[in-house]
Amino acid sequence: MRRMLLACALCSPTIAFAQGSLTTLPDIAVTATRIPTLIEQIPAGVTVITRETIDERGYTTLVDALSAVPGLRVVQSGGPGGNASVFLRGTNSNHVLVLRDGVPISDPSDPGAAFNFGVDTLADVARIEVVRGPMSALYGSGAIGGVINLITRHGAGAATGTVELAVGAPRALVANAGLSGSTGRFDYRLNLGTQALRGFDTTPQRESVYTGARNPYRDQTASLELGVTPVEGTRAFVALNTRSALFNVDELGYPSYDAQNYRGHDSTLQGRIGITSDLLDGAWETALNLSQLSTDRHYIEPQEAADPNATFSDTRYRGRQTTLQWNNTLHLPDWDADWGAAHDSAVLFGYQHVTASSSSSENANFGGAPYTSAINANSAADAGHIGVQTTLAHRLTLTADGREDAGRYGGSAFTWRGGASLAVPEAWSRLKASYGTAFRAPSLFDMFGTDTYGYVGNPKLRPEHSQGWEIGYAVDLPGLGRKDLATLEVTYFDNDIRDMIITVFNSSYTASTTQNISRARSKGVEAMLTLRPTAWLDASLSYTNTDARNLADHSVLLRRPTDQVTASLRASPLPGLTITPELVYTSTFHDFLIDDFGYQNGVGIAKAGTILNLTVTYAVTPQITLFATGRNIGTSKFEPVSGLQTPGPQALAGLRARF
Repeated sequence: MRRMLLACALCSPTIAFAQGSLTTLPDIAVTATRIPTLIEQIPAGVTVITRETIDERGYTTLVDALSAVPGLRVVQSGGPGGNASVFLRGTNSNHVLVLRDGVPISDPSDPGAAFNFGVDTLADVARIEVVRGPMSALYGSGAIGGVINLITRHGAGAATGTVELAVGAPRALVANAGLSGSTGRFDYRLNLGTQALRGFDTTPQRESVYTGARNPYRDQTASLELGVTPVEGTRAFVALNTRSALFNVDELGYPSYDAQNYRGHDSTLQGRIGITSDLLDGAWETALNLSQLSTDRHYIEPQEAADPNATFSDTRYRGRQTTLQWNNTLHLPDWDADWGAAHDSAVLFGYQHVTASSSSSENANFGGAPYTSAINANSAADAGHIGVQTTLAHRLTLTADGREDAGRYGGSAFTWRGGASLAVPEAWSRLKASYGTAFRAPSLFDMFGTDTYGYVGNPKLRPEHSQGWEIGYAVDLPGLGRKDLATLEVTYFDNDIRDMIITVFNSSYTASTTQNISRARSKGVEAMLTLRPTAWLDASLSYTNTDARNLADHSVLLRRPTDQVTASLRASPLPGLTITPELVYTSTFHDFLIDDFGYQNGVGIAKAGTILNLTVTYAVTPQITLFATGRNIGTSKFEPVSGLQTPGPQALAGLRARF
């Protein structure tokens, strides 16, 4: 019965922002343990962003949705389409693993094996789960800082159509449409979406090279899923996701030049087939699926007469990744005894096989100096995992997971994770603690890339390894006649990363390669306060302090701010009306500084910045909702990367209809 409640809550669109919004159903996540579990029982930092939250806060891109997550910093190099990195608890940008419905979708052709968060929109996303902390014991390579799982919409129940249409300034258009449902043994889901933005010039106005040349962005997405349930408890499906984006970008140079015609095209295609089945009266859940991911990114910067660097570049990244997964959950019967009880116990086990390839090249010319780089390589890896989870005496939840990864090149590692969450209802409190190990396998470019400046990859590289732990405390404070007037959560985390891969030059700087010689440590505190003074008002405030350093010289790692603050409010003073302001503050951080003339001025401290957003929604009827969103309404000129400014103020207004 409890598993049925968890499954219903997991699929419900009314689950709210895990740390911040008032909810009528329990907050549940599946990514942290592979089992639908109450967040308060998970020994890890978890944030869930539901479709309701996405709509209420006016998020249209993945960058929008992640910007207010505690412990996570999004570094966007320009506007939509530009490269955007995520630093999770101070770890590197390639230390966060991105999944779509549990399947890895990082681009194998990226030189650093990092995911670009700057392109994706949210038309077909039902919820986003962010798990902080080492998660390789469940998901393998890349999950040193944590995991971000994009969970797509699914078809169920009566046929339902959705439409979203909005226009705004500067010259913006968002249009999405969806159809989902089931009939008899068949279920279906179709989503189509497009966005078009005139964009901004993200070269800072303080720089003398600023011209005001805007960077437009245009995106189209489509996703389709068809399922059939031949017998009760067994479902086979086929799914397809595709995205194509065209955009202009700005880039730093020597000096920076505000390019007029630097364009990019980024497209992905992912297909999946699979079957899920409940056996032994639901005691054994098994799922087998096969995924094929294809990526194609093309960047062209034609030479412009006014460019002092006389830059020309033509870069193409092509990647392919095939993933076979077999995952199983055995639900054990509950038992009671005089000395204790165990409930919701389960054993997890599974297998994964991944093959990846990259066929990429760069041809460029900088001030008359030609530069080329190339790679044509592939890899394969197999992994098996096993885990257990149980709740003792209705208050102590224990989890443990282990995984063995074996790769053809540099991808072999054993990782594990254990944790506990203890409820102390007598003191309205919860405690959690966990410890785990993680790894990141070298990228294909790390091992096999070459360039004309003497770089040669190193196929003998070892994986990067980490060990991390966290301990946290949460308390619910009653008041004003409410049992949960306020919730305070505080978590301390510590992550030690060794064998980090860096490029090393010879004494004459005529040749270079990659080696495992660096080490870093990231530690800090996440604190979150949620207030619920009335039934129509709740507010949340989160604070993250991070100290991330290179242990070789104890220097501060770049683009990791010491302090981050996010504040949000959700007010419904009238029936159907919802007002949701959101503020994101980023403290000073170390970066390569770009001066007012576009020249790099060494490493220094970049300025802090604050972004203010506001969304108002009004449900005219249960089927029709009007909304208006303003992003960066304070006209902040914050530079998340020194030399590249955050987009200016934007407005969007429209309607959503459900029929």
